[in-house]
Amino acid sequence: MRFHWRGLLCVIVGSMPIIWLFDQFERFDLARPALVSMAVLGFVIAVEWKLRGRAWFWITMTLFVVLHLLLILSVTWTTGWVPSAVSAGIGAVDLYVMLAIVCVVEKFVERPPISEGSAPRILKDCVRDREV
Repeated sequence: MRFHWRGLLCVIVGSMPIIWLFDQFERFDLARPALVSMAVLGFVIAVEWKLRGRAWFWITMTLFVVLHLLLILSVTWTTGWVPSAVSAGIGAVDLYVMLAIVCVVEKFVERPPISEGSAPRILKDCVRDREV
């Protein structure tokens, strides 16, 4: 999947009101971490788009938004210069953690039904007792 130049232009133009909003509330220090968090969350949603029909996926994304919001508001951020490699590195770690969590939640929520060969003995007995 290739990101078209018009899409990049939309991202840049779309981020300007967010930066302006933080500046108006005199919290310009929150603009960079908020934009990085939004970009990473958007990338996670794009990568896992095949799960968009699952309620648990959107619940997980909402929890990510809340956790990022709490993190952004609780940490003291700088308005000074920060190397882009630092922001990208933090974003990459954040991306990998969120993708791993989505993978674990997917495996937990979407387990295959219990069959004869895969369930522990106790569960096999329960399944066998309920079969018609």
